[in-house]
Amino acid sequence: MYNPHAEDEAGMTDPYNQQLVAAQYHPSESAAGTGSPYYGGGGPLVPPASPPRRGSSFRAVLITLVLAVVFGGLLFAAGWQFGNANGVASATLQTGNSNSATTTKVVTTDEQAREAAIAKVQPAVVQINVSTASGASGIGSGVIIDKRGYIVTNYHVVESAQQIEVVMADGTHLTAQVAGTDPADDLAVVKINPPSNITVATLGDSSKLQVGQEVLAIGNPLGETQTVTHGIISALGRTVSEEGQGTAVIANAIQTDAPINPGNSGGALVDLSGNVIGIPTVAAIDPEFNTPANGVGFAIPSNRVRFIVQQIIATGQVTHTGRAALGVRVASVTPQLAAQDNLPVDYGSLIVSVTANGPAARAGLRAGDIIVAIDGQKVTDNQTLSDILVNKSPGQTAKVTVYRGTQQLTVTVTLGELQAGS
Repeated sequence: MYNPHAEDEAGMTDPYNQQLVAAQYHPSESAAGTGSPYYGGGGPLVPPASPPRRGSSFRAVLITLVLAVVFGGLLFAAGWQFGNANGVASATLQTGNSNSATTTKVVTTDEQAREAAIAKVQPAVVQINVSTASGASGIGSGVIIDKRGYIVTNYHVVESAQQIEVVMADGTHLTAQVAGTDPADDLAVVKINPPSNITVATLGDSSKLQVGQEVLAIGNPLGETQTVTHGIISALGRTVSEEGQGTAVIANAIQTDAPINPGNSGGALVDLSGNVIGIPTVAAIDPEFNTPANGVGFAIPSNRVRFIVQQIIATGQVTHTGRAALGVRVASVTPQLAAQDNLPVDYGSLIVSVTANGPAARAGLRAGDIIVAIDGQKVTDNQTLSDILVNKSPGQTAKVTVYRGTQQLTVTVTLGELQAGS
């Protein structure tokens, strides 16, 4: 969402208010590394000052692409499960268009393929205007995904909205209400009273995407309505954290060089068959100049979008996250921390506490253990632990190697699922 009037307030919350076992490890208060916004023992830590941000409409990620997957409170939860898990309340999207007066165009060139894809999807891409209680306003994008009037967008587009207006592709202005949100995935669903000629976009299968594949980004960058940009899929499987969005971490993100600018958030990333294969949400920031990095944008994959929005449409909320949880709070081990606390190694992730009856606790892990490997992959600090866990799913087993004192041991942990809203 493009918001020219207001700066976001930097901050971070700890969503993991879970009961912990009594035993906790308390590293020295002066130990290096315990001032991290993610890791530490006991109470919450004060995050370092954040650089100026571009407003809730434009979430940025550092140019370092693989960032820590820690949701504000040191409890690791990572990995995605796109299929419907047992017990997941979901509603099949009703994608049949009321407007059936469509024609099939014979496509013989790349240019014609692009034109046909735009013609198919563009009528389903809307502009979202929001106003807040403070009087600020902002602009974002959305995609109609259900003929009942359900529109998917980014959570950060509507997170502070008091009033929401949807501008259809034909210029019609409609009032919208939030149907449900998922801050952890930066997704939201809003609903309008659907017009009779509503056009619905088709969500594609993001598991079939290939690097180098041509894509189109359709949205409202800087308020320039119904803008289309062109590029390729630059990379797949990225993990990005949205700056200032304490719980929003996108796993398996699609990286594209199709220009994504403020206002594109919540729009459509489209393949040449006219299928929405991602929701553009964030662009990288060059840390040297603190400016957007040209040609480095990211989108939430359509399979994750489908998994989340079907739950929201069915129940108004996310009932299953599909995210794996190890159930520990950890601190990065540094040489300074190792020296001050007489630790056996100067790398890894020190378990500060474990969730009572959680996956790690059931496997016998305890406070004071130092995680040094997962399934044979070396863990040097909390970020590498996150990078490994992000590709795990609930119910999977993981062999966790730890130091307990000077003894090294490996235990098998059955990963749990992060509770919705955690």
